This record gives sequence, structure tokens and C-alpha cells, in this order.
Amino acid sequence: MLAYILQRIIRVIPQLLLISILAFIIIQLPPGDIVTRQIERLQASGVTVSEAQAQALIRQYGMDRPMYQRYLLWISKIITKFDFGYSYTFEKPVAQVIMERMGYTFAIALFAHIFTWTVAIPIGIYVAVKQYSITDYIVTLVTFVGLAVPAFFLAMIIMYIALTRFGIRTGGLFSQEYMVLPWSWGKFVDLLKHMWLPIILLGTGGVAGTIRTMRAMMLDELRKQYVTVARAKGLSEFSVIVRYPARLAINPILSSVMWLLPPAVSSWRSSSTCKRPARRYTLRCGIRICIWPARIF
Repeated sequence: MLAYILQRIIRVIPQLLLISILAFIIIQLPPGDIVTRQIERLQASGVTVSEAQAQALIRQYGMDRPMYQRYLLWISKIITKFDFGYSYTFEKPVAQVIMERMGYTFAIALFAHIFTWTVAIPIGIYVAVKQYSITDYIVTLVTFVGLAVPAFFLAMIIMYIALTRFGIRTGGLFSQEYMVLPWSWGKFVDLLKHMWLPIILLGTGGVAGTIRTMRAMMLDELRKQYVTVARAKGLSEFSVIVRYPARLAINPILSSVMWLLPPAVSSWRSSSTCKRPARRYTLRCGIRICIWPARIF
């Protein structure tokens, strides 16, 4: 088993290198570069940049070198120093930005998976037992609608209902008064008040597919001979369902848990609540809602 794990890890290394090369090349393809943008930013702030200063910036960022040398310099800093460069959007090192958000990302992804399983697995078992019933048809319709509705649209609806009906502001992960404060019990409670929206949104995206998978697996197991034997022995229907087919039908879902992580992590832009709404419109009722998410957690 250990040899198999090591073999899989070794196979991942060239794949990561290839992905990094492709990502670096794609970043270099658009016109302009970081030096030009930096000079434009300085000039916009009223700072005059001389030719000598521009050349110094070019040497500082390695823009006077060929692309392959810039890539080797970039990847070597990542491997040896965990240095991804400097983010001018957040005005801090990229590694620091990643570490600040990694904990929140994995926490929300984890709770979103728990929400998905908690909702989808019981429903999938129930509709499989009640196949072709009115409940089965309703759940099927709802799951298909859930797969079709974009996450950002669902986010705006939930934010609007939470604000207008319950007076809850769900933008960002913290309220304004807790964003710069150190961790405390009050800040933790405030985090829980804002975390439920992205958890529901990310979890809802997986509920529909998990229900369909659980239903299909349960139907396959319910038709097998051991279920008939268990019923013939006089076991209650609940014991027959939970102790035998449900335990076997849930295995494919649990074994595919890692498949849910890439969509959960990569779908923040479409499903996260707005941290800094870029545009606001005032409705007739006087409530302001954001039109599209501009800044992610």
C-alpha cells in the first residue's frame, strides 16, 4: 500500500510541473507586463518614473530575461522559499494571502460537504424506497431545477430574503466591527452568522447530484437477493434498509469525496457572497442588494 501511495505521488510531480508551465505561459500571453502596470500605477499617483527607474524595475522583476529563465526563477522560489511573489491587489505577499484564506476555504468546503451528505443521503434513500411515488417525482424535479439554477443567482435570492425578512446582512465572513479585531468568542459567533450562506450554496450544488447517485445505488441494492432474505427473516423494514442496502449504497459516495473538493474550492467567485459590492441598486422598498460579487472571501 505504501509503495502504491509513493508511486501515485511521484506521478503527480510531472503533472504539477506541466500545469505550472502552462499557467506561466498563459499569464505571459496577454499584452503588457507587471512593470508597465507598476509604472502606470506610480504615475497615476503623481510619481514621476525616470528611465533609469524603469530599467531598475525591469531588472528587479526579471523582465529583461527570456521566458524560460523567468519561469525557472519563479518556480525555484516557490519550491525553495514558498515565495509566490507579491500581490498588488492585496498589497502583501501572495503566500500570506493564501495562508490567510486557506483555513476559511477548507472549513467552508468541509461543512458544505457535511451539509450535502446530511441532506442528500436520507432523501436519496427515501425516494429509492418510494420509487415512482409522487415524492420521487417531486424530488426528481427539484434536483433537476437545483442543478440548473446558477449559484450566484441563488446567492442573491438568499441574501435578499435574509435581509428583507430577517434583517441579517450576509456580506463577507465578518461584520465590519470584527474584521480587524483579534479572535474572540464574539468574533467566532459572528463568523458562524455569516458562514451559513456559502455553506448552503456550495452544499446545494452537490445535493442534487448526490441524491441521484444515492437513489440509483439504493435501487440497485434493493433488488438483490440478500434484501429479500432479510425481509423473510422477519426484520423490520427500517432495519432491512439501514443495516444492509444503505450501508452498501453509501460506499461510492464516501469513496468519491475528493471529487467534491475541486468544484468547492474553484466555485467561490460564482457562489460567494459579496465582500465589496461593485454596484448597488436601490429597490422600491429601500433595500440595497448587490448585483454581482466583486470580491471573494
